[in-house]
Amino acid sequence: MHVVYHKRYEEVYASDPAAALGRMKCILNELEGVFRFVEPSPCDETDLRLVHSQAHIDWVKQQGLTYEVAVLAVGGALKASELAMQGKSAFGLIRPPGHHASPDSSWGFCYFNNVAIAVEKLRRESVVKRVLIVDVDLHYGDGTANSFARVPQVMYHHIGGNNRESFLSDLERFLASQKECDVVAVSAGFDGHELDWGGLLKTEDYTAIGKVVRKYVDKTCSGRVFAVLEGGYNHNVLGRNVKALLEGLG
Repeated sequence: MHVVYHKRYEEVYASDPAAALGRMKCILNELEGVFRFVEPSPCDETDLRLVHSQAHIDWVKQQGLTYEVAVLAVGGALKASELAMQGKSAFGLIRPPGHHASPDSSWGFCYFNNVAIAVEKLRRESVVKRVLIVDVDLHYGDGTANSFARVPQVMYHHIGGNNRESFLSDLERFLASQKECDVVAVSAGFDGHELDWGGLLKTEDYTAIGKVVRKYVDKTCSGRVFAVLEGGYNHNVLGRNVKALLEGLG
């Protein structure tokens, strides 16, 4: 497992919980020395235009520092997807998150849709034909769904459930229904944890999530999978939850 990370992700670029001081550090404390780290470069504006309108890009540019970190986050997702296509599982330890970013708008601490841009670039380069995006964040990724609403080759599914068992069952049922794909992208949110906003999942459930996805990708798409950080705001447990998912993904 490769972890895609840049020091600039530690910068406090906004006043929202995703940009809070120490959020990256609590994850780094769990992952450093365990996984191999890879540094990304900022994306180009042409990459942003794969998903977003010029008007939206120009609006984010007006945010100054936020734009600088956001294009680096997209670059991190692109790097993770490249590694996945080389057969190297990867996790983008990036921020800002992205799954609430639609082509013409964004909200929920998001600016550019990191996963959507990475997937669309793979498609435009004809590297993949069919992609699954699995979203395990507490919240529905409306931006990702909007980005691929008219693209049947990309299947987006937000995992949901009223309890731990139904959450994992929903993930298993969805993957069992998908017979083929070229790569799986995971929008990895951790705000569904029992000590975070959702109050639902335990840390070991993220390991189970990773194992279910790993079993599917090994069987279906030669192990090609990448994940990127979305939500997760309790710094006391966030690092352990991220590590649990990565250990499950293997």
